[in-house]
Amino acid sequence: MRLVLGRGSSCPSWALSTSLSILVGSTLTAGLTLDLTDPNSIKAAASNLAYNMMTYYTGNHTGDVPGNLPAPYYWWEAGAMFGALIDYFYYTNDSTYNDVVTQGMLWQAGPDNDYMTPNQTKTEGNDDQGFWGMAAMAAAEQKFPDPPSDKPQWLALAQGVFNDQASRWDSQYCNGGLRWQIFTFNTGYDYKNSISNGCFFNLGARLALYTGNDSYAQWADKTFNWTESVGLMDENYHFYDGAHTTLNCSDINKLQWTYNPGVFLLGAAVMYNYTNGSPLWETRINGILNATNIFFHNGIMFEVACEPTGTCDTDNYSFKAYLSRWMVASIKYAPFITGTVMPLLQTSAKNAALQCSGGPNNQMCGQKWTAGATWDGTMGVGQQMSALEVIQANLIDLVPVPVTNKTGGTSQGNVAAGGGSGGSSNPALSQNPITGKDKAGAGVLTTLVLISVIGGAWWMIS
Repeated sequence: MRLVLGRGSSCPSWALSTSLSILVGSTLTAGLTLDLTDPNSIKAAASNLAYNMMTYYTGNHTGDVPGNLPAPYYWWEAGAMFGALIDYFYYTNDSTYNDVVTQGMLWQAGPDNDYMTPNQTKTEGNDDQGFWGMAAMAAAEQKFPDPPSDKPQWLALAQGVFNDQASRWDSQYCNGGLRWQIFTFNTGYDYKNSISNGCFFNLGARLALYTGNDSYAQWADKTFNWTESVGLMDENYHFYDGAHTTLNCSDINKLQWTYNPGVFLLGAAVMYNYTNGSPLWETRINGILNATNIFFHNGIMFEVACEPTGTCDTDNYSFKAYLSRWMVASIKYAPFITGTVMPLLQTSAKNAALQCSGGPNNQMCGQKWTAGATWDGTMGVGQQMSALEVIQANLIDLVPVPVTNKTGGTSQGNVAAGGGSGGSSNPALSQNPITGKDKAGAGVLTTLVLISVIGGAWWMIS
């Protein structure tokens, strides 16, 4: 079945003309028309952004694989994109993309319903799996329509991811933590990074609140404390990229990306809520939020590690989506941060809209929101997703608090979910033997990322 984007019967009236809504508004000189005081204007802009983002998706085409984005996008970004569309339904109640989201999320769940799918296990990292798990968690929390009863459920999928990752906790090196890569043959297996551990922390905190099971909260505490003790987070709550197990994590790479404080901020806000306003978690929330100032220039979000030098890659283009997503989501769990968060997201949203004036249709978004109405010449899934998340975030006051199983949640869980894939030398779920070509390909891709990381770290330190 091929989805005709933007033509679903559930498409609201304000969305029908959105693809034409690129003319100048009274306060804008280019880009999307956006009036942040008008929810319908925000929804119309979000509809335009979602539509153009989904023009890149081919998983619903005959002969293609549901849940995958085409090259150059890696598997994890498809999971992140589905997370943005789950947010889109939450904020706008537009169900246009719900069927394709459900199809992709279930298709990629894998035989043990833990996002260890055979077509990815040869190159899959803990952070990759974590993004899919967090998308499933959002579906449970935001009451995205449940899958058919004979299919895996959102909560159980999130639990499957968490259980797998808990079984990979590595105390042999650096006194704990998750490695970046899952399998020994992948370059980066000897690297422990903030985003992999941040995804695990984030998921543990949210599972604790949703289910009431304190074991998840204990894991969240353990992970946050380890991140701090090993030096991936400093005393000023700046999160650094990672460090190598071969040096017992003494070589902290001080590159800073937007998604790292974002993933920890939401987890901390959820833990604050779970602990009924713990002063410790309040302190941590304020510390993390204050440290995000490195990612804002004149109140506009930017990717400090690569935007100034023009070295952002396909992955990096999407990172601001996650800081936007998690900053605004934190408000529902820790309302005292609203006065700090919303002005930043409002200013960023206005400037993101200005960048959505490029490409062959004069609607595609660039990355450099600080550039004003001068489109920066880039476009892609990451740029569309980033603009979508920061703009729809301005509807946060109009949506309900995410649910738990005690406050209206309907998603069914499974505390024993997952394949227990804690092993690191052999992807047991892979249906095909691993060849030298597979190993070389995975090594090359990860090496390129490491080269980029090292180069970026040198620039930031300088």
